Amino acid sequence: MTVLAHGVTASDSNDELTRDALAVLQPGFEGTTAPAWLLRQVGEGLTAVGLFGRNIASSEQLAALTAQLRAEREDVLVAIDEEGGDVTRLEVRDGSSFPGNLALGAVDDTGLTRDVARELGRRLAACGVNLNWAPSADVNSNPDNPVIGVRSFGADTHLAARHTAAYVEGLQAAGVAACTKHFPGHGDTNVDSHHALPRIDVDLDTLVARELVPFKAAVAAGTKAVMSAHILVPALDPTRPATLSPQILTGLLRKELGYEGLIVTDGMEMNAIAGTYGIERGSVLAIAAGADAICVGGGLADEATVLRLRDALVAAVKEGALPAERLADAAARVRALASWARQARAAAAPGAPQEGSAPGIGLAAARRAVAVTGTAAPVTAPPYVATLAPVANIAVGDETPWGVAAELAALVPGTASGVYSEGAGAAAVLAAAGSRTVVAVVRDEHRHPWMAQALDTLIAARPDTVVVEMGVPRATPRGALHIATHGASRVCGTAAAEIIAGA
Repeated sequence: MTVLAHGVTASDSNDELTRDALAVLQPGFEGTTAPAWLLRQVGEGLTAVGLFGRNIASSEQLAALTAQLRAEREDVLVAIDEEGGDVTRLEVRDGSSFPGNLALGAVDDTGLTRDVARELGRRLAACGVNLNWAPSADVNSNPDNPVIGVRSFGADTHLAARHTAAYVEGLQAAGVAACTKHFPGHGDTNVDSHHALPRIDVDLDTLVARELVPFKAAVAAGTKAVMSAHILVPALDPTRPATLSPQILTGLLRKELGYEGLIVTDGMEMNAIAGTYGIERGSVLAIAAGADAICVGGGLADEATVLRLRDALVAAVKEGALPAERLADAAARVRALASWARQARAAAAPGAPQEGSAPGIGLAAARRAVAVTGTAAPVTAPPYVATLAPVANIAVGDETPWGVAAELAALVPGTASGVYSEGAGAAAVLAAAGSRTVVAVVRDEHRHPWMAQALDTLIAARPDTVVVEMGVPRATPRGALHIATHGASRVCGTAAAEIIAGA
């Protein structure tokens, strides 16, 4: 056995290196209980686990799952992508009890945003989750953005900044670490980084005045984590996407903005990275660039993925491609956050897990966010709800129901409904509706010409049509009544249904 400096043996050094490599991974898994391989890896040094909708059946089940993980390692970080609004994992099958960021931005009451985030954090903490990959601090400056949209607080930089800070404060007051994303800003893109590598071609002055302001606010508010974006920003780094860029992660975020917390990558299996660098090389480059944690598991959720990334990091250190000190520093930051989360969990002492909606604040916020144009008598006879549905982006997913049909049926029994995708014309809607009042539900109409055309035809044939826009309300309001909910969560649907029915 080789003895190194200070009495450390080569085998000890290798064990420490392996544990550090495991510590920086945030993998996912299949199932609603922790598989044996995951518990084994937690015992061997894995410090964080990521949860997705497939892992959650109920609050009680989730609490049991996190307890199972903590029996193996008390300070394990249990992370989740729970933005509220359109992106929900806690309520993936029913829709969120909370409105999303755009709705909160539309109300523009930072106290409300703070309270909503605190209540969401309380629910997460009650289930044993202590790291939330939220909020989105992206300024949605490009209305054609296919992946951010209602996940942003809005297109106004300073509005996004003050609500990002309020969200961070509220979430962390509940003992759950916030992870502000997607640095340095994913708002000015028209490409989804799940599919390809987006590029933001603006000058440095624009980035500083627009994209970076909400992240500065998050840092000032004490965000415990920041998530990098898989985007190319030539003004900052002409060759590497932000996740792999030393100039962006170390130079800008660490040195210029003074951020000392955890830097987490966005999902490494997203095609912007996996399709260009591959997840192994991408993970090594990300840690070398200044990232501290590798998020993977939305699509790749098995032990083989964990071992591939662990071994790639270990090999990179041994070959000199990744400094051992950088990996050790990254692992130390992960463990420091795990320690904070354990202490915050003890201090917060959350109550028992609860099913169903939060105590009123989510629906109250959704009601305040609704914007109504036009006037119409309440719909008291059973209407026909036609949902014009675009293809869901991967971040939102297609598992979560949205719209107003179920919510309106609860208020007006006998309500009928149908879902129409691209290629279905207004004639099919009119035939199905018959003499009923048509309630047309759209999502980002301004981004879908087929949707706008169908809506125009419907309104021309039936001027009493009620329109509900559940995406970003950029198209001109029309119809007898136009309701903009600023999001498609379940409570947004309820708020719209109440207006339609006069409830």
